[in-house]
Amino acid sequence: MTTGMIITLVIGSILKLIMSPPSIAVGWGVSKFELHKKLDSKDVTVTFNGKNLNEEEKNRFTDYFNKASFLKKHYIFPGNEKLFLQPETNVTPFIMNVKRGKKDVNFFVFSYDDHVDVVKKYKEKVVSYSISSEHLQNFTLQMQTIE
Repeated sequence: MTTGMIITLVIGSILKLIMSPPSIAVGWGVSKFELHKKLDSKDVTVTFNGKNLNEEEKNRFTDYFNKASFLKKHYIFPGNEKLFLQPETNVTPFIMNVKRGKKDVNFFVFSYDDHVDVVKKYKEKVVSYSISSEHLQNFTLQMQTIE
């Protein structure tokens, strides 16, 4: 009788964890598929028009990028990657190089009047999405007027 009760409790506990996992496990699982991840400014190098931003500007840019709101993902058909990496506009992109261990990811940040387009390139994959950040748009406008 006692072993039956123990087995029932163990099976019940396992089912409870499977049905409603702890928030840490959920957060970890969701972060693996997150498109707009938070970046650590120590791992980031930001260049604009071929020149690296100084440490203070880089930290502000990374902070604004992290606080931006995700709007929508743009679907890229195979063969059209170049249209997103080099769009036919007069907007000069900010290029963020992120190095985490062996991973090397490049972000091309194009700022427009009403949104910011981000093109994420890693290995041979290219992903594009739009974000909204008033601070990031003001920052990029300020940097473009300095140039």
